[in-house]
Amino acid sequence: MRRYLLLAWVLAGLVAGGAALLAGQGEAARWIWSTAALPVAAHVGIGLVGSLLGGRIGVDAVALAAILGAVLLDESAAAAVIGLMVAGGEALEAWAEGRATRALTDLVARAPRHAARLNGEGVEEIDAAAIRPGDRLLVRPGETVAADGLLEDAAATLDESMLTGEPLPVTFHHGAALRSGGVNAGAAFRMRATQDAERSAYAAILRLTEQAAASRAPLARLADQWAFGFVVFTGVLAAGAWLVTGDPLRALAVLVVATPCPLILAAPVALVAGIGRAARRGIVVKGGGALERLARVRTVLFDKTGTLTPGRPRLAALDADPAIGREAALRLAGAIAQGSTHPVSAALVAAATARGMVLPVPETVAEVAGGGVTGMVEGHTLLLGAEGFLHAAGIDPQAGFGVAAQVAAAAGSVAWLAMDGRVVAAFVMADGVRQEAPRAVRRLRALGVQRIVLVTGDRAAAGASLGRALRLDEVFSGQAPADKIAVVRSEAAAAPTAMVGDGVNDAPALAAADVGIAMGAAGTAAAAEAGDVVLLVDRVDRAAEAIAIARRSRRVALQAIALGMGMSGIAMGFAAAGWLAPLAGALVQEAIDVFAILYALGALRPGPEEQAPHALPAEAGLVERHEEHAGLRRLAEALREGAEAIGPAPDCLPALAALERRLRSEVLPHQQEEERALYPEAARRLGGRDPMAPLIRMHAEIEALTERIATLLRLAEHNGAWGGISAELRRTLFALEALLRLHLTVEEEMLAELQGPQAGD
Repeated sequence: MRRYLLLAWVLAGLVAGGAALLAGQGEAARWIWSTAALPVAAHVGIGLVGSLLGGRIGVDAVALAAILGAVLLDESAAAAVIGLMVAGGEALEAWAEGRATRALTDLVARAPRHAARLNGEGVEEIDAAAIRPGDRLLVRPGETVAADGLLEDAAATLDESMLTGEPLPVTFHHGAALRSGGVNAGAAFRMRATQDAERSAYAAILRLTEQAAASRAPLARLADQWAFGFVVFTGVLAAGAWLVTGDPLRALAVLVVATPCPLILAAPVALVAGIGRAARRGIVVKGGGALERLARVRTVLFDKTGTLTPGRPRLAALDADPAIGREAALRLAGAIAQGSTHPVSAALVAAATARGMVLPVPETVAEVAGGGVTGMVEGHTLLLGAEGFLHAAGIDPQAGFGVAAQVAAAAGSVAWLAMDGRVVAAFVMADGVRQEAPRAVRRLRALGVQRIVLVTGDRAAAGASLGRALRLDEVFSGQAPADKIAVVRSEAAAAPTAMVGDGVNDAPALAAADVGIAMGAAGTAAAAEAGDVVLLVDRVDRAAEAIAIARRSRRVALQAIALGMGMSGIAMGFAAAGWLAPLAGALVQEAIDVFAILYALGALRPGPEEQAPHALPAEAGLVERHEEHAGLRRLAEALREGAEAIGPAPDCLPALAALERRLRSEVLPHQQEEERALYPEAARRLGGRDPMAPLIRMHAEIEALTERIATLLRLAEHNGAWGGISAELRRTLFALEALLRLHLTVEEEMLAELQGPQAGD
């Protein structure tokens, strides 16, 4: 407010002095202008004394000398304009910072202060600070969720745009975890608090926001670093012009145009603009210093579980005793797994239910933590668990399952199923890769990151598999927290380094890196506290976006400084040569200041390298087509099983005929709908001559292989030449399975950037 009052004072003085001059009261005009300028000089002088007491000289010394010199040399109009330049520059800086930090201030303004607690049949209004875990809360339309908790009603719709940057409301269902800070965009709903307000997600975000607003960046301190040299240069040039010409007005003109507002204001405005833009994308940067360090990053290290992978295992493959078959083995495993809370058990239950299996209820279930689960299902004694768990029960897991064991060693872990004392199935589990992870790595490469490294506590085989999939430069496996710190420090010795992680064990490494980037949406509080940057959205590609925003902000800041000071330097030359009077110089410098600050505000806009294609409209059907991919992957699994079932006799023909009918009823309509609506819209947004051509060519090959399977089946039924047909049919089924899996993966990758916001983003 003081800045705006000072500006109003100077403006009023300029207008009043101008009116007095027009009225023929020249002497009064000079007094009014001097009176308008001197309070600004006092304001600048107080700030300069504070700088000197702090052991540094500020560039404000030039502005103070210019105002006092103009008053002493009877250039009161110039003094008033210089005062307007200084006061206007500070007011413009306050406005620019307010616009740049709007996202941060909006976060603070929306902090929930009250809540409605359900007490028996009634509702009582309480302060948010009074919420305790276990309280049942009523969130009415338009209210902000005051504490983290679990949804008790069937559904709730929340606007989380201030948390995640995603513009569309997200629908949550019964039992979903709700984060504080979301705004109820639907009907009233009930929830049960799991944290008090001070320990909830939104309170943590506000603490991070306060840290982000509190620090100054190294780049913002350029004025302090260059002040002495700049003041000396300006003094020498002004004194030289005076000595050579004997005209003190030339020295005054040099001082006027040398007032370094671009140096003082441009850098902090650009960096704060970058922090504000990052906040709108669900990225909290803890201050300008962190933003500038982020802009310099050349090496990025990633944790594995929960960062590059979802942290939730899935069924990748299974092998079963032919006597019971794969489907029956998965059904039994899913049934016994219902009695366990282990993530592997949850994955097996999910895989079974996804295939439409009705799982029987297990009996006498007992779980051994970290080992496995036992119980009775349909009269059979089942054991499901790790190799050591079965060994302890006197069962050799690998008897008859050597191939599955080798696959497990290369790609993931195995859950073994034993029935009545004999191993009958092996389930290969894998964590998979986050859908956005490959795109995040490619974007980092495009941004000039020279080295991308995986640092994980997982086994070497799992780390190497992920490193190959993402084309990482190096993989460090089996790393304890202390080992991770050593790797981070080793990499930081060679280049500025960022570490991305989400767990408690990542916190020390995040703190050791030049920049720690914490996955704060689903990660731990320890990681968020240790990180310099916190991703409020559970997407690892926001790490690359944070670096892109930081680089643009720093580049815009340096450009604004260079352009502003370059123009000031040219004006100083003109002033020293006598081609620019003090009053005209003040007006020129005012225009330079406005230009530099407005240019710095350009950091609020994304650069060309940050532009992404717009999301597809709903009528393109991207969401529906991607939902069908799960069924198509199950069909690919059936293709492989069908190929493996082909034997010397044609008894598998009915099953293969049913498989061919599934291809025609599931795959071909899916492809036709993609080419009708989805691909044309995607091509318009992706650009290029024919971006969808590879996918359409794959469609054609899939159709050709489907037709080939139909032809081979007809030949087998009518000619009876099964011996000559079976080998070709097996090869064709395997080829179609591989092509279908590849096509689904490539399509999802190509169209990933065109998806709208999804629940949980």
